[in-house]
Amino acid sequence: MKVLVASNRGPVSYRFAGDGSLTASRGGGGMIAGVMSALAALPEGTEAIWTCAALSDADRAAARSGLGGDVRMLDIPPETFETAYNDIANSALWFVHHMLFDTPVRPRFGAAFQQDWTAYVAYNETFAAALAREADGGPAKAVIQDYHLALAPRMLREKAPGVMIAHFEHTPWAPAAYYRMLPDEVGRAILDGMLGADHAGFLSRRWADAFADCCVDILGASVSGSAITYRDHVTEVAVHPLGIDVPWLRDRAAQADVTEHARGLREVTDGRQLIVRVDRTELSKNILGGLEAYRELLTTEPKWRGRVVHVAFAYPSRSGLPEYQAYTARVQRLAEEINAEFGTADWTPLLLEVKDDYARSLAACRVADVLLINPIRDGMNLVAQEGPVLSDRGCALVLSREAGAASLLGDAALLVNPFDIAQTARALDTALAMPADERRRRSAVIAAAARDRAPARWFAEQVNALR
Repeated sequence: MKVLVASNRGPVSYRFAGDGSLTASRGGGGMIAGVMSALAALPEGTEAIWTCAALSDADRAAARSGLGGDVRMLDIPPETFETAYNDIANSALWFVHHMLFDTPVRPRFGAAFQQDWTAYVAYNETFAAALAREADGGPAKAVIQDYHLALAPRMLREKAPGVMIAHFEHTPWAPAAYYRMLPDEVGRAILDGMLGADHAGFLSRRWADAFADCCVDILGASVSGSAITYRDHVTEVAVHPLGIDVPWLRDRAAQADVTEHARGLREVTDGRQLIVRVDRTELSKNILGGLEAYRELLTTEPKWRGRVVHVAFAYPSRSGLPEYQAYTARVQRLAEEINAEFGTADWTPLLLEVKDDYARSLAACRVADVLLINPIRDGMNLVAQEGPVLSDRGCALVLSREAGAASLLGDAALLVNPFDIAQTARALDTALAMPADERRRRSAVIAAAARDRAPARWFAEQVNALR
């Protein structure tokens, strides 16, 4: 039996050394480590192959030279990849599922979009063909990941009917009325593509139910319990919440570089309580809303002035898209306004860094007293679990009810409406005033939930669902 994993980004990346040779490094993050451990634990005699896109010139050189072992990098033409990834997956599908469109202005789907869609189809065809080659007519299970590859299940089924197929969606799923903004043929193709799978997985029951509603409303599919029937094929729909690899994460956070960063953060904040957020500068993460809530906290609860520092670490995200460039600039301007309004000679109320520094982000989680996670919509949100797991003293979690993690963590978090700035400010006040033993208790509950839903279990459930 073969187990075939397919995802846009793979578990390894390449770079050119000074002499022009290629060197490989493993992808970071607990999810990749968890999937790798799950693959290693497959029964003896199982062959595991991971198919992904080559993301750089070095990756493409590695793909052409046949490097990678059990990782197959696809040398997709850069223009096809960029169009499929940025113009369809990230500018259309991501915006739909996170309900981010400014509808008086966008979206507008014209002739250029139809050309971009052709690239997305070609991108999925490349993956489906590669998976079919790997199956080679023998018994195989294919586990296809995320919205980048929504068409691939149906394409693979047509190329290799004997392969058992799972598809997992890491994003939320839009309600049918919002999903209908996509051009009719595109909306239908996405749903039809995913229903080519035998098993469709989601991070939260809300997202699974929304997907089923779309299948009924748009395709006329039949739903009975967890089964969706369409084109004489049954797709089982299931929920697989994703936790974190707690041992791996704690080991990484205990390393010297993280410890040094944690020491530096404690020194620069001078013993004050810390409200921490770690996010990408992604529109759905609602960093602006979080900063506005912090400003309201300092305005309505002046007792915290001089006693708290908000540490906001934001990874640059999709900086090639104009919306993201403008959003990042707005975040930076608001941060400057808050410091100008409330800062004193011996107190800087807000520390904002827009750069990619994983060790420093882990350090921020370690020193957090309060963790703020307030996305507009989020498939799961792993930082909501990572912060309480890593916090040295235990931290209170202020969490958007629109994150998939809300259904996993429940009452251990202080749940808020991400659009209600006043409510979020009140939750920050409650979190800052929370007794230390209560913070530790809540952190322990969150850590247990995160550990129980470790990535290895999450992935194994998808493989085992294919019988």
